[in-house]
Amino acid sequence: MKVSISIGSAYYNGDNWHELVQFVQAADRLGVHSAWSAEAWGMEAVSPLGYLAAVTKEIQLGAGIMQISSRTPAMTAMTALSLARLSNDRFLLGLGASGPQVVEGLHGAEFRKPLGRMREYVSVVRLALAGRHVEFEGEHFKLPRTGGEGKAIRLSMPPNPNLPIYLATLGEKSLELTGEVADGWLGTSFIPERAEALLDPIRRGAERAGRSLDDISVHINGVLSVSENVEQLLDRARPQMAFTLGAMGSAKTNFYNAAYARAGFADVAKEVQDLWISGDKEAAIAAVPDEMLLKALLIGTEDMVRERIRAYSKAGVDVLRLSPVGDSAKEQIENLEHSLDLIQSECA
Repeated sequence: MKVSISIGSAYYNGDNWHELVQFVQAADRLGVHSAWSAEAWGMEAVSPLGYLAAVTKEIQLGAGIMQISSRTPAMTAMTALSLARLSNDRFLLGLGASGPQVVEGLHGAEFRKPLGRMREYVSVVRLALAGRHVEFEGEHFKLPRTGGEGKAIRLSMPPNPNLPIYLATLGEKSLELTGEVADGWLGTSFIPERAEALLDPIRRGAERAGRSLDDISVHINGVLSVSENVEQLLDRARPQMAFTLGAMGSAKTNFYNAAYARAGFADVAKEVQDLWISGDKEAAIAAVPDEMLLKALLIGTEDMVRERIRAYSKAGVDVLRLSPVGDSAKEQIENLEHSLDLIQSECA
């Protein structure tokens, strides 16, 4: 099992950017597989990667993720080809549909039928990456635009048809789509002991396309932190889990909540969401049980974390994506080194 790192978050706005750069450069030296930049309503995913391409050498640089509602497929393909060129082919294109609150509220785009839109979006991007004329007739995308003066255009940049495309998906049908059309999956809300809840749909989609799950690179977002004070770690993790269950989406559409529900925590997911939506955030945080945190995260004593690492590896995770832990670049690098030692010793 390889290790990647996350850059930024929904709220990240560039604070301590130069320390983050130091962290990524250290990850590059340590042989970390990839660095993935977040995009929600803070710093967007692309600019950080262009900067990092110039100051790193080997680490792959992934958009984790570019929201399909905020860019046309052709612009995404142009951006991907540009970043691949700037980074000497180290760029990984991660795409996601986001959710209705962001899509409709921030971008003013339509969220309806995200599955069909994603399928068409990937098809158009692949046309452009392959150096073909961008000509497509679908429900969501019609290129060139009907009735206008446009013509089918081929991008002038050299083709890169093998540029990897990863999808960040959680719904069952969208997971199947990942298996059908993507090179990798950027997963969250993952319980290793219930991995089938998320991996089986990917497997079905892959088999429908004449492939297997082994053809899909499985990346899982993980929180890894070691301490003898397990209660402190749990208390630190509880608010974020409550936010994920209660606020990462609307009351009707929260893909993270639904994924945890399918993994065996349906009652908890509903209770926490109801409390959060009602405005009682403290009660929502308190309602997150220790058992859920210990299953979903890699936290605890060193022996506990080693057991979780083995569980993730056994579940079929190819790359474990870690967020920086620590208040400074020095602390983050030290924690990353320790995490790498633990993972490499258990997955050798």
